[in-house]
Amino acid sequence: MSTKGIVVAGITVAIVIGAIAIFASTQFGSETVNLDMGRTHGTISTAMGSPILGNPSAPITIVEFGDYQCERCYQWFHTTKPALVKDYIDTGKANLVFVDMALLGRDSPIAAQATYCAEDQGRYWEFHDMLYNSQEHIDNGWANSERLKAFAFSMDFDMELFNSCLDSGKYSKRVQYNISEARKNGATGTPTFFIIDADGGQQKISGAQPYSVFKSVIDSMI
Repeated sequence: MSTKGIVVAGITVAIVIGAIAIFASTQFGSETVNLDMGRTHGTISTAMGSPILGNPSAPITIVEFGDYQCERCYQWFHTTKPALVKDYIDTGKANLVFVDMALLGRDSPIAAQATYCAEDQGRYWEFHDMLYNSQEHIDNGWANSERLKAFAFSMDFDMELFNSCLDSGKYSKRVQYNISEARKNGATGTPTFFIIDADGGQQKISGAQPYSVFKSVIDSMI
């Protein structure tokens, strides 16, 4: 190969490597989030959503677009989700990813941000559950910054780390990305679910539907 050919090849490799680096990491202000390309299910990017609940290799993924101040999300969390966890998630047939659609009130985005501050301490799902077990009326103060910090304190978090994360707005753009993803995929209200199989086929379920609806859809896709 000529010297010119070697130079061109080197430039090409550099461009490819650079593209991969950009593709794999997104800079959100002071927040750098690594995009795991395994976290795309069907048409939906879940890279900025919750940690996967259940076996990441499960043949079915349930994507929930929700808001911590959503009353119907609260109802689904308490009436439908426990049976889905027992019958599908705990048995390895399905997993679940929560993606923020934090639009119902002024405290919705900061509540969503707080869950990722909890994730920094390896406790995302504990804090997620705390919020849905503590839900009150929209914007009555139950999910403002002070209460979120009180929840974290009651759970024995590292409060210096949690407060710094929440006060800095570290995950504000992550939450906005998730809202955009919800809209892009046609979620018009909360909760909205997408049931996605291993081949990327997906079915949409709108609202806090009962267990029987989810069972029928999931069983038809397994």
